[in-house]
Amino acid sequence: MARGIVTVLPGHVMTVGIFRDHPADKVLELTGSLGLDAAQLHGDEPPGVTALVAAGVGTVIKAVVAGSPSLGSIDEHAADIVLLDAPTPGGGIPFGWDIVGDLVTRHKVLLSGGLRPTSVAEAVRRVRPWGVDVASGVEARPARKDPDEIARFVAEARAAAMQPTSA
Repeated sequence: MARGIVTVLPGHVMTVGIFRDHPADKVLELTGSLGLDAAQLHGDEPPGVTALVAAGVGTVIKAVVAGSPSLGSIDEHAADIVLLDAPTPGGGIPFGWDIVGDLVTRHKVLLSGGLRPTSVAEAVRRVRPWGVDVASGVEARPARKDPDEIARFVAEARAAAMQPTSA
């Protein structure tokens, strides 16, 4: 199914496989056979696994839970992008954005965790992430996205990103 989806997407759409605690060789095998652009490592992979995946995949996204001890060692990973998620991924509950600190000056940060159309603008203004990620925050019901909520989320995020940073 994934291969069929990848073949019909426009070239500018980044295709990402999400992996949790898979060995590097399995991640590379799957990303290669499916022609994926990126691998998102969403488990407790050590920096060595991240480095092996980075050597064979165009882009590596390393997910880390905000406030977890693993956030302190994120600089050791060879990740192109750091996805900062809430303690309960997919739970719809945001974390305190102050945890981000200076991470956005050292890494491309993809902010996730409890974002909704009503909160994404404030998150973008306060954190200034490289990007934002949403799942449950735009659902009409579990596992069903609401196209209007997605459009509203994107519009709010874009508008906030265009605003100048406050000193």
